[in-house]
Amino acid sequence: MPRTGPISLALPPFAGATRRLIFANLAVFFGFAIFGWAAPRPVSILLGHLALVPAALFRGEIWQLLTYGFLPMGILGTLFAMLTLWFIGAYLEDMRGSRWLMELYLFSTCAGALLASLLTLVHLFGLRPDLITLGAWAPIFAVMVAFSVIAGEQEILFFFFVRMKAKYLVWIYIILCIAILLKGDDRFGALTELSGALMGYVYTKFAPRSGMALGLSERYFGVRNGYYRWKRRRAAKKFEVYMRKQNREVHFDKDGRYIDPDELRKNPKDKRWMN
Repeated sequence: MPRTGPISLALPPFAGATRRLIFANLAVFFGFAIFGWAAPRPVSILLGHLALVPAALFRGEIWQLLTYGFLPMGILGTLFAMLTLWFIGAYLEDMRGSRWLMELYLFSTCAGALLASLLTLVHLFGLRPDLITLGAWAPIFAVMVAFSVIAGEQEILFFFFVRMKAKYLVWIYIILCIAILLKGDDRFGALTELSGALMGYVYTKFAPRSGMALGLSERYFGVRNGYYRWKRRRAAKKFEVYMRKQNREVHFDKDGRYIDPDELRKNPKDKRWMN
């Protein structure tokens, strides 16, 4: 159940999907820091193919939809991003589970990047497909939006000392992103963050609590099992017709399972045949 009291300075549990996502981001951060010091030119070329560039994405580099969200943003950017993911992601994971949080993070990363890239094709706010962005703020913004949808009345500590409701904090970030989108330098980055936030809202509102993958799996097996039941009923009807032509009667239940004639002859009020 969602917590009713304000989030304090006490550190939340560092485990599960939250820990895996933070470790993945930190591993990429330190990996690029080390290899960038040892071989700066190859690393800069690699960054150009892993960061989100709509023009390259539509040329076939579709892995950018995911990889851009794990690329380093600098020391302070990475620090605040991981702290936000730790504090808010841990509470979301406690409410909805590890699978749900991981799917939210990855879905908003990819879907937000795709939406932002498509919007550059119409030159929204003067944006062009050759712009570039990277960093984890798009999925983290989605995590914040998800938290505000689920527990918007929850009070949190903004900058560790200003207490406000989660939904108000999210609106502050939205207004800042809109301001950057209109007048800032990293306008494509702001558009990607807003797109990720929108995808986080969509996922939170419409994805099942068990997670999208499990929900799709259950639906697939439900459809498959329904198809097999239909085939069994169809085969049972054909067999009944065939046996009637042979002057024999056979019976099947509504699911197409054979019913033993002895079972039909039993009197339900006669207890002698029961063990």
